[in-house]
Amino acid sequence: MVREGRLRRDRAVRTLRALRELAVNYPEPPPGPAPVTGWHFDSYVQPLPGESAGAPVPGGPWETACRLVRDYEFADPHILRGLYDVHEPLPGRDMLLEGRFYGLRFDMGVRVTSHTDAVRGSGDGARRVWGWGYQTLQGHLEEGELRYEVVKHLATGAVDFVITGHSRRAPMRNPLVHAGFALFGRLTQRRFYRNSARRLRGLVVAELRGGPPSVPEPHPQGQGLVIAPGDGPGRPERNGRKERNGGNGRGVRKDGKGTGVRKDGKGRGVGKERRARNARRPRRGA
Repeated sequence: MVREGRLRRDRAVRTLRALRELAVNYPEPPPGPAPVTGWHFDSYVQPLPGESAGAPVPGGPWETACRLVRDYEFADPHILRGLYDVHEPLPGRDMLLEGRFYGLRFDMGVRVTSHTDAVRGSGDGARRVWGWGYQTLQGHLEEGELRYEVVKHLATGAVDFVITGHSRRAPMRNPLVHAGFALFGRLTQRRFYRNSARRLRGLVVAELRGGPPSVPEPHPQGQGLVIAPGDGPGRPERNGRKERNGGNGRGVRKDGKGTGVRKDGKGRGVGKERRARNARRPRRGA
């Protein structure tokens, strides 16, 4: 299990608190899509487990997904994790995101500036929608807004997770970071949408089957500070060396056929066929 040491430090808490003094890092909504303006407009829809038609079922897929989205548990932790204060109301809440970009780590501040809890449409097109969105703050690698919504189609009971947003690269002083983000930023962004949406579906399915809920990790300082996604059951694991090597650190695979000591204890490179050939070979002086 990988533990994110940077977000657990006191410095991360100070950085989070300092976000209150920062403003959104772009002046007005984007006028149009790339390539003329550099803005990208994205939309991703992930079907989730459905439920019976009508109002949301207590403890059902829609409510479960809403809780996971509220807590930021759906995010792909191999790309983004967040530090925030649960005591702050969702609208206006600041979040310190740690971005993982090809071996590098970046602190990026965002602020929740939109919150949706409503029924949209009417008749067969009525949808129960809950979600929130954030905008990027000064110092972020990007400029833009991202929204996450859980949508239930009341006539059918179908439930979707919808990600929408617009973004572009922010000015960067470091030429290497600028070049890397220009080449791989959009690929990483799209991978985040895809992985996070699939992760949410997996978490919802696991809970509906009776698994333990995925919850944020309390920060060592307490005071309502949490890190999300947490280290709970929904966290994708990256096996450490001992776990990958069967606990002995000597290169033995799970099937016991690694490059170190063989499962049969005969040592490296001494297989049954080689021992049979040696047994058949005539000895000198015989």
